[in-house]
Amino acid sequence: MFLYRTSIPIYTYCSSKLAAQFQTILKNLPKTMNLEMSVNVLQDCPLSCLQELAALGHKATLIPVLSFKFVSLNTLSDKIFQPEKHGGLIFTSPRAVEAVRMCVEERKREWDGSVKEKWNSKSVYVVGKATAALVQNLGLNPLGEDSGTADVLSKVIIEREDRNIPPLFFPCGSIKREVLPTALKDNGVPLETLTVYQTAEHPDLEKNLKNYFAEQGVPASVAFFSPSGVKFCLDVVRRLSGERLNHIKFGAIGPTTEEAMRAEGLTVSAVALKPTAEHLSAAISTALQ
Repeated sequence: MFLYRTSIPIYTYCSSKLAAQFQTILKNLPKTMNLEMSVNVLQDCPLSCLQELAALGHKATLIPVLSFKFVSLNTLSDKIFQPEKHGGLIFTSPRAVEAVRMCVEERKREWDGSVKEKWNSKSVYVVGKATAALVQNLGLNPLGEDSGTADVLSKVIIEREDRNIPPLFFPCGSIKREVLPTALKDNGVPLETLTVYQTAEHPDLEKNLKNYFAEQGVPASVAFFSPSGVKFCLDVVRRLSGERLNHIKFGAIGPTTEEAMRAEGLTVSAVALKPTAEHLSAAISTALQ
């Protein structure tokens, strides 16, 4: 989650693992800028994006909001190395791709020998450029990266796939929306899902938020990157902001997150046209004018 202001802090909520990785990037940024980004943004965002945010006069502070635990990796490995049993792959998050990567690393020779090409003879669907880039790193050819949401991707799949194929394989998280599985089921596209990671609140979230508010005050803008971010952060932000909550400009990385925010009664002032840091930064900057 980002909190944007002109020359004042922005929040970005992300995983603690990413926070550590991003510290290296921070060392190369201007000293007047304290910027860290979430999982989604780091993978989508070139250095030019960081420079753009700095040029807009924004600062950022990282507060890790999510923790992830990979599960069912043995089962996942069995399925990934039997592509003949499935009609294709679906990835809607970078974490699911990371889970597959972990399985591939254990059997790299087998993957490079034949398994990878067997999957490439089928459709490998993805949501977003971040996920697509990780899929490409596995040697796979992604489809649908411009879809932006699982809802749009489901329409792409329904248009492309025959109803008589083996089930598409969908490794996913414990907190997933049912939009895609429901749409495929309703349209007769066979699907098999497997939970490969669990999402939980970062253990230090509330403490870190309290420290930030005590030192920096209420931010001018808050931008969320996922419905999970809304779920885990909003109550604390509301409590700490008090009567000044209505002064905050809320932004969303995309329509799914926007929907979650509106369901919580928030007025959303900015939604990124595309799920990238560049587009979100532009939307928030416009909202703050």
